[in-house]
Amino acid sequence: MYLSADDILNADDLAREDVSVPEWGGVVLVQGMTGTERDRFEAAMMNSEMTGVSKDKALDMYRARLASACIVDENGKRLFQGAAVKRLGEKSAQALTRVVEVASRLSGLTDEDVEELTGN
Repeated sequence: MYLSADDILNADDLAREDVSVPEWGGVVLVQGMTGTERDRFEAAMMNSEMTGVSKDKALDMYRARLASACIVDENGKRLFQGAAVKRLGEKSAQALTRVVEVASRLSGLTDEDVEELTGN
């Protein structure tokens, strides 16, 4: 039996995972990106000709941008936006990497995807 449009649209399909971040003194909730959120995240890594920007530019604040896209409260609302993303990037690289690894896995984002987007 095949799924209907309603079955698909009503499915709760955003994976969430608690991530312990001892550097921050607790646990954060990480949620995978929606298709639209991932498209926006990837578009931010492209130039106006829709080709990958330089790896240096694309990876500027990569950890903070990905973590901010996926750290949410219990209602699924993003905790970091705007200027707070830059401040998040100033936190421990080890802590951010721990969050980013889970965010990447839950969002289906691979190293190959990043390489493709940066043209490298």
